[in-house]
Amino acid sequence: MKNSLGFVSFVLIIGGLSGLLSDHLWGLRLFGFVRYLVPDGHQTLGYCVMIGTGVLLAIGTGLLDRLGGED
Repeated sequence: MKNSLGFVSFVLIIGGLSGLLSDHLWGLRLFGFVRYLVPDGHQTLGYCVMIGTGVLLAIGTGLLDRLGGED
């Protein structure tokens, strides 16, 4: 479970950062499929929410590691 949460948080953080960069600077997308999670017209807010959710999942995964939770 910790490994899958870590992977999901990684994808959300990198996908959100990539989406913000591609919308405002240049068009390279690392995880292009995450653009389907964001509604049209709300890209900046949607990518910020993705980054925030990824950070929260990473914090939760770190807490599971600290508490010695089982996989």
